Amino acid sequence: MRGVNADSQRVTSTTARRLAVPAGILAAVAGAFAYVGAVDPNEPGHYPACPLLRYTGLYCPGCGGLRSAHAVVHGDFQAALQDNALAVLAYLGFAALWTVWVVRVARGRPVRVDLTSVQLWAAGALLLVFTVVRNLPVGGWLHP
Repeated sequence: MRGVNADSQRVTSTTARRLAVPAGILAAVAGAFAYVGAVDPNEPGHYPACPLLRYTGLYCPGCGGLRSAHAVVHGDFQAALQDNALAVLAYLGFAALWTVWVVRVARGRPVRVDLTSVQLWAAGALLLVFTVVRNLPVGGWLHP
């Protein structure tokens, strides 16, 4: 019976070691969201201004991201989407990828993300289109 207990402890120890990196990433992201949730980016002086917005008056793809994260932390998803819809999609994408990562690591399977050049170009095009549209008069609903 002693061998069975040792084997289960070894499996538990190995699984815990494999889950250490995803747990650390989750802790860092949760800490960042907690900070942004506690320190309101809507009040001036807490965070640096976007240099692109400051010097050109144009919104970058990240403008409104902190306000969006603040709204998500406080459960105001409509405000989060209004502040930066693309950031909300990125938060959801991170949550999905992190969950897949944890499940695969817990099962002892390798984790690989192989993005093709087409997928990378598509992501870049999405960022570019989002940036251009949010700076046009017709894209006023995408302003933070």
